[in-house]
Amino acid sequence: MRRDLLDLPVLLLGAASALVDGIHEGVRARGFTDLRPAHGFAFVRLAPDGATVVELAEHLGVTKQAASQMADELVRKGYVERRPHPADARARLLTLTERGWACTRAADEAATAVLQPWADALGPERLATVRAALSSVAVPGRIRPAW
Repeated sequence: MRRDLLDLPVLLLGAASALVDGIHEGVRARGFTDLRPAHGFAFVRLAPDGATVVELAEHLGVTKQAASQMADELVRKGYVERRPHPADARARLLTLTERGWACTRAADEAATAVLQPWADALGPERLATVRAALSSVAVPGRIRPAW
């Protein structure tokens, strides 16, 4: 049994959990106490140009109804607004408000605070190696929570 291979998912998921938890704690410390980590995954899809509820649902891997409920909650809390869709008169575009952008900036600051000690521990050369290795195997695309 290849323990070095089988340990890899545990290490990757542990690092991802530490990152999500650290960002969430940092966002809360910066005054955004009414959000859950899943909201941050929604913000990733809504920035920079917005998305429809259907696109948000696909990104999060949830039903349209669940994405609509999350959108309603984020609108009610002032992070998101609904606008007419520029290309589809039947659809509404969900976009971040200034409060949503402020939260996104807070999440970026929190992510940097979590990741900088990792970068310091690895050093520039090993960090570049890890980044290149992950880039070669990671599938680009949606970033969503593992419900």
